[in-house]
Amino acid sequence: MMGKIKILLVEDHMVVRNGIKLLLESQADFVVIGEASDGNEALQLLNNGLLPDIILTDISMDHMDGMELLRVIKVKYPSIKVVILSMLNQIYYVVEGFEHGLSGYLLKNVGYNELLFGLNHVANGGRYMSEEISMALLDQVVSGENYTDLSNRSLPDFDISERELEVLKLIADGFTNVEIADKIFLSKRTIEGHRQSLIEKMNVKNTAELVKVAFQAGILK
Repeated sequence: MMGKIKILLVEDHMVVRNGIKLLLESQADFVVIGEASDGNEALQLLNNGLLPDIILTDISMDHMDGMELLRVIKVKYPSIKVVILSMLNQIYYVVEGFEHGLSGYLLKNVGYNELLFGLNHVANGGRYMSEEISMALLDQVVSGENYTDLSNRSLPDFDISERELEVLKLIADGFTNVEIADKIFLSKRTIEGHRQSLIEKMNVKNTAELVKVAFQAGILK
């Protein structure tokens, strides 16, 4: 293990985690020294003495998500670099992450070569963003949009219908499926379908996260 880049994988989907582990350990430069399914498990490993060079983490996880983990790591273990690997492509998360000391942000649709390059770059003291995110940020700068406006944009914008937006606003106001159905004269099953569609389109796990991401992305104000 001498000279290898030591990785702690934090990912709640075991199949995804195993795939990433196999990829990294097929390379001479990397070794996966620990695995966790959420931020709490990751912190337990660190508190027990595990010392990775890089924590490669998802954002959306139960108990403690990747952003919460990042904030704790930067306080308790500032020498450990944190790289996010996520399906969430909202610029809000990118900006928030780097503001809190993130070293890299990669999307899960990234190619293997770019993932390996990004991790190597971070291990050598640099910071890295997926090409897709970098180009989107550049497009906004070229178009003259203020940097402060970027946190409310998504990559790409969510394909939400007017009816789904109406349902989303009512969900955010705390109404149940039955109450929403009564308000907009649809069946409870239809509302359940809209709710599930919103969860899938915004790549979140539950209603609480759906509302949180909707506000962060500027869909709800």
